[in-house]
Formats: sequence, C-alpha cells, structure tokens
Amino acid sequence: MAKAVGDLRIAVLGLGEAGGAIARDLVAAEARVRGYDPAVPAPEGVTDTGSEAEAAEGSDIVLSVNSASAAVDALRAGLAGTAPGCLWADLNTAAPAVKRHLSQISGAAGIDFVDVSLMAPVPGKGLRTPMLVSGTAATRLAMLLRPLGATLDVLDGPAGLAAERKLLRSVFYKGLAAAVIEALDAAQAAGCEEWLREHIADELTQANAVTLCRLVDGSRRHAVRRVTEMQAAADMLDELDVPALITTASRDLLRRLSHRYSG
Repeated sequence: MAKAVGDLRIAVLGLGEAGGAIARDLVAAEARVRGYDPAVPAPEGVTDTGSEAEAAEGSDIVLSVNSASAAVDALRAGLAGTAPGCLWADLNTAAPAVKRHLSQISGAAGIDFVDVSLMAPVPGKGLRTPMLVSGTAATRLAMLLRPLGATLDVLDGPAGLAAERKLLRSVFYKGLAAAVIEALDAAQAAGCEEWLREHIADELTQANAVTLCRLVDGSRRHAVRRVTEMQAAADMLDELDVPALITTASRDLLRRLSHRYSG
C-alpha cells in the first residue's frame, strides 16, 4: 500500500542551490525530510543530520544532489543507514558509466537505485524541475514523488539511460552556447557585436525542423569547401586575438565529414 504524503520519509544529500530548493519543496508538500551537507545548514523544516548514513536512516527515498565527483562516496557512506525497500535516487550530472556503477554498488547492498537527470535549471522550479528517470525502480520513484508535485518522465531502461539522454542534449546546448560566445567575442573585437547578436537572434527565432536538416545535410555536402572557410575564420580570430577553440573544432569536424562523404 502506498504511503500517505505526510508519512513519506525523504533524505536529501547536498543542500546547495538545487538540493536546498528541492528539500524546501518537499517540506512544503508535507513530506518528512532529513538533510545532510557538510557545508550548508538545512533549510527550515528539514531535520539537519551529521552524516549521509544518519540522513538516510529510516528513509523511504534518498535523493543524492551533491556532485558527480562525490556521488560514489556519498552512496557508500549513506548505505550504512539504508534499509531494504529504500530507494536511492542519484540526481547528479554524471556519465552513464558512473550511474551504472552506482546501480551496481546499490544493488549489491540490496537497495534499489534510480538514475535521475534534471532536465532544466532547478532555481525557480525546485521539485517541479522536469526529470528523466531510468532504472528498475524508476516507476516506483515516480509514483512516490508525483503526488508531491514532482515532474518525472520514466524511461524504459536501465540506470544510465537518463544520464545518456541528458548528456546527449548537453552536447548540443552547451556546444551551441560555446559557439555563440566565441562568435560574439570575435565580433566585439571586430567592432560589430550588435550586428552579429541581431543576426544570431534572428536565426534562432526562425529555426525549425528545416533548419536542422539544412545544418546537417549542408555540412555533409559542402564539407570540403567549409573546411577552407573555417580555416579562414580561425585565421581571422587569431588576428583579432580571440582563441578559436570552437572554430578550429568545427574545422576539424568538417574535415572528418569530408573524408567520410567524399565518395
């Protein structure tokens, strides 16, 4: 039988910007929340504890929201306080292999593991931040957290799948952001930043599925010519004293495409 919201016991490990916001929303939803963070005090309504194991003790769910570098140590430390039936949900942005490793450690201890990917910035959204979840207990986590206001989409697959989807999207979004920043830095050095800023904004506003096809197909068809174009762009950035990190990476990718599709 599912627990009533007020009986649900949740531990939050990591009470920084993301973990703190999620913990506060859980308290507002009337869950019983315990927290641990060696550097940040627990928000109002959250029972502060002295360790991962103490926070996890008696919990139905443990939400690990610290960092990818601390995820394994947090799990190993917290397992001492978990009991059969507890769900360990890792919300850190880590590689799929790390999530699979966490799942193996958790499984060996008899604790179900869920891979959770936060798909938008947490500030302003808190528990309502869109999440992708995967792993054998993903559906159970969704059933427990949705009544509290959480937004979870369950992927049918093992731990690591949610992380994979998030990071694939990150390749695009963070790569796009890096290209925009490099282009605007160069435009500023050339004295035409506002012109390029307006051009980029116009392109992004009009982008659609046709734009995607044009970018992909055009790069493949015209890779040879575009290698020369991007080398010229890299030379220009050198003259402007702007590091051509994304520009030279684009040139190298186009060179690889020119070899692949030359036949």
